[in-house]
Amino acid sequence: MVIRLNRQKVMEILVFKTNVTTKKKVSKVSALLTSFPSIQQWNVDLDDCDKVLRVVATDLQPGSVETLLHTAGFNCQELDY
Repeated sequence: MVIRLNRQKVMEILVFKTNVTTKKKVSKVSALLTSFPSIQQWNVDLDDCDKVLRVVATDLQPGSVETLLHTAGFNCQELDY
């Protein structure tokens, strides 16, 4: 999903299926995602069967998030919606 804020900034909502299942793991993911200055906000829905990670960002490739989480030992796959 793309949200236009103005002519220069485009906010994107990226959605991923993960295996982030606990608050402790969410904390670990938090430390990883703060390395991306383009991420405005994010959350993990622990109640969802897919443990969905939603990321709101500007100029961020889904593969970057997938690679970062994979490197840290998490499963992460972009979902099509």
